Amino acid sequence: MGKFEKFLMPMADLLSKNRVLIAIRDGFLITTPLLIVGSIFLLFANFPVPGWEDMMTSAFGPDWSSWFTAVSRATFNCTGLLTALGTGYAMARQLGGDKIQGAAVALVAFFIMMPTRHQATGADGKLVEGFVSGLSFGYIGPDGIFMALLSAILGVSLFVYAYKKGWTIKMPKGVPPAVMDSFAALVPSAIVLSAAFLIRIGFSFTAYETMQGFVVHILQTPLEGLGNTLGANLLYTFMCSFLWFFGINGPAVANSVYFIGNILTAKQQEAFAAGLPLPFIFTNPFSNFFTNYGGGGSTLSLVILMVTTCKSKRIKQLGRLSLVPGIFGINEPIIFGLPIVLNPIIMIPFVCVPMMNLTLSYFATVLEIIPRTTGVSLPWTTPIGFSGWLSTGSFVASLWQFGLLILGMVVYFPFIRTLDKKYLEEEIAANAEVSEEEEIDFDNLDLDNL
Repeated sequence: MGKFEKFLMPMADLLSKNRVLIAIRDGFLITTPLLIVGSIFLLFANFPVPGWEDMMTSAFGPDWSSWFTAVSRATFNCTGLLTALGTGYAMARQLGGDKIQGAAVALVAFFIMMPTRHQATGADGKLVEGFVSGLSFGYIGPDGIFMALLSAILGVSLFVYAYKKGWTIKMPKGVPPAVMDSFAALVPSAIVLSAAFLIRIGFSFTAYETMQGFVVHILQTPLEGLGNTLGANLLYTFMCSFLWFFGINGPAVANSVYFIGNILTAKQQEAFAAGLPLPFIFTNPFSNFFTNYGGGGSTLSLVILMVTTCKSKRIKQLGRLSLVPGIFGINEPIIFGLPIVLNPIIMIPFVCVPMMNLTLSYFATVLEIIPRTTGVSLPWTTPIGFSGWLSTGSFVASLWQFGLLILGMVVYFPFIRTLDKKYLEEEIAANAEVSEEEEIDFDNLDLDNL
């Protein structure tokens, strides 16, 4: 454990304090509320209840679903654009620059390096079908997320560097602050946009034609394939749980590195909204709702055992206090109160149960026992049962969740039983010491001083 700690603590500390990784994580968090709201509208348009569509059509007409898909389309099809804005803002905040200017520069640089389709005419002077001027949702949607990250990180870094070097236009005193800030950002913005302009020209002479094409083919597509594998997700799940042993928030560290799930989820949402076959298994809803129940380590199974089978007052009382939060995926009371941190007994099932759930759910999806998640983004606090049903549209998925919850209890039982015996012995010994201290020594009692 000492060797593990010496190796992992510096690495986790480095990752948790890396400004680029923090900006990526926070950039996605900025867009998350919009994606959740869009998912709610998409879910309402495709609510998993028999007869729902017929009922709504009879009440509001055949075009009723377009009202809701307009909202979901406006969020899902703009995930790349939202990522550029959010990550640009977060990156500027990390580097100590102007946050609004950082978001604006990241967005414009993203647009400059994006492919555009121009109106074209043939030899006969007629418009060529298939060529449209302006931007395509295909470039500002999920396929643009990697490009958006690069635009935000590199663009804002260059912007803040130029600003801090003093490459700005200084206005005389008395000019309104808003005007001063605007002119101060002029030269740094020009440097960033000029760099994006040169990058666009440079890639136009390559086989990829644009930087967007290069990023999609060289980076994004291979990583999507890797992110949709069982091995990569087992490693991610292991690290999320294992880092908690040292008191490190595992998901906070792992999510800043492993962000491919956001892209897979966005593409899954697009396919679901279009009525196409769902391409991926390992989306964020799959990771959230078919791997862990009650928070990291799938500790809802543990909490139920603490309440129903343990005899130690300490464990039973902690279980009662943690049951309701655990239903909604909050388990910090268990992690630090039981504790799980630096507790080798409970750490074994804490790491193994989520990996078991992930593996079994993967094969259940492959064998079509449960359907694939639709990509609908639900709050991670959605309780077990509801989350399985809403994320897949199937009650079978809810039953599967409860089956894994019971299986997790079976795995946790011998370990919590061992810890319960240990704590119970300590409580008995502590009560015995208190009883001895309370006994009066009548042989040495000083009656004169009573």
